[in-house]
Amino acid sequence: MDTRLRDPYRAQCRSRGVLDRIGDRWTILIIGAMADGEPVRFTDLLHAIEGISQKMLTKNLRALERDGVVIRTVYPSAPVRIEYRLSNLGTSLLEPLKALRQWAIDHLDDVVLARRAHDVSNGDAAGPSSDQAPVR
Repeated sequence: MDTRLRDPYRAQCRSRGVLDRIGDRWTILIIGAMADGEPVRFTDLLHAIEGISQKMLTKNLRALERDGVVIRTVYPSAPVRIEYRLSNLGTSLLEPLKALRQWAIDHLDDVVLARRAHDVSNGDAAGPSSDQAPVR
């Protein structure tokens, strides 16, 4: 196989889509909300992930299920009960995401200082909502 097809920095690379999914803002939060391994209901995820809409949660859960990261189980009851949990593949993402989370915690002050310095040097002393990441 052509090695260029394995380089995730190239748009035509097959692994690029996997990295795009894993690096998505909501994917990281959804996986984090499911990290304890217990099955979770849609409404519980919706409440656990501040700022996510029903539509966005549905879209991402479907994509994660398609990718084999999340398992969706439907229980035939009245009303129908649906639960989600991480698959083995999804569980294998917990360690890398834990490292990423820890990096964010460890370097938060550095990032805040860098943002402030950047904003001041560009004449925008207030910056975009000052110390928070921009909202997408």
